[in-house]
Amino acid sequence: MSGVDPAEDGDLREVDAVAHPEDGDVETSLRPRNLDEFVGQPRVREQLELVLAGAKQRGDPPDHILLSGPPGLGKTSLAMIVGAELGASVRLTSGPALERAGDLAAMLSNLVPGDVLFIDEIHRTARPAEEMLYLAMEDFRVDVVVGKGPGATSIPLDVAPFTLVGATTRAGSLTGPLRDRFGFTAHMEFYEPDELEQVLHRAAAILGIDLRADGAEEIAGRCRGTPRIANRLLRRVRDFADVRADGVIRRDIAQAALAVYDVDELGLDRLDRAVLRALVQSFHGGPVGISTLAVAVGEEAGTVEEVCEPYLVRAGMLARTPRGRVATPAAWSHLGLTAPPPDAPPALF
Repeated sequence: MSGVDPAEDGDLREVDAVAHPEDGDVETSLRPRNLDEFVGQPRVREQLELVLAGAKQRGDPPDHILLSGPPGLGKTSLAMIVGAELGASVRLTSGPALERAGDLAAMLSNLVPGDVLFIDEIHRTARPAEEMLYLAMEDFRVDVVVGKGPGATSIPLDVAPFTLVGATTRAGSLTGPLRDRFGFTAHMEFYEPDELEQVLHRAAAILGIDLRADGAEEIAGRCRGTPRIANRLLRRVRDFADVRADGVIRRDIAQAALAVYDVDELGLDRLDRAVLRALVQSFHGGPVGISTLAVAVGEEAGTVEEVCEPYLVRAGMLARTPRGRVATPAAWSHLGLTAPPPDAPPALF
């Protein structure tokens, strides 16, 4: 696996599920405020509702909660909802920000009873801070080491009872001891088109956008099953409708707008199609290594592997094999080409 993080790779594709810098204020205004407003993830919502209701009946903080799943599916929104449902404050931080144990100790010491501590990308927490987190999660105390060498002294500090909500896009990267300390783990699934239509209509109502049913259906089919992408594409289509049409988003307006932004009917953009075209036309459908494929499209290997490949695999257009990446018949068909017979020899030129 490449060490390149797509969130730090400068990639600002409209169909990238990683949050863009300009998304911040708008996303905050569109976040649901309670579980009733949260669209999709019915199983997770039901389970989380039981966890929170049981804790409120007992008058105790709920068990620590781990939310895992691809970016853009609502993990941060659910963390904020946990705080709202409990009537508690939510303290936010991220795994990369916790480089030293002292960073975490300072944050834990400022918690008041019942607070919710949200750590995004918790799998990227530094090991010293993670080891301190074990004791805080189990016994609500931390041991702060003062001094160095033989004269070092460990000072125990009590921590107010709190609920940790961790979010991760790579549950497999969590260490076993940390994962085992979460009392409830929820895995977020990609959204169905009808759920994305609900997300779009809700966002349109908040933003004052005239979104028709056929326009919402068209946009929802191109969102890769991700609400963050749905909200972003809605804003881009709104720009097109305001500037080049009458401001009303219908199917034909949505199709024309998304064509301008290079988002096709399956949600693939320019880079996705470039990867498929290189695989099909330059390498006869593969197999080919990820580094060679990245060079062919002029991108970093990490960008192709972390940003493009997951959706292409999920869409059934690319297969990962021990020998390299292989284009499926669906990829050939999507590009308007005919796949060669399975036993056909590779082309020389």
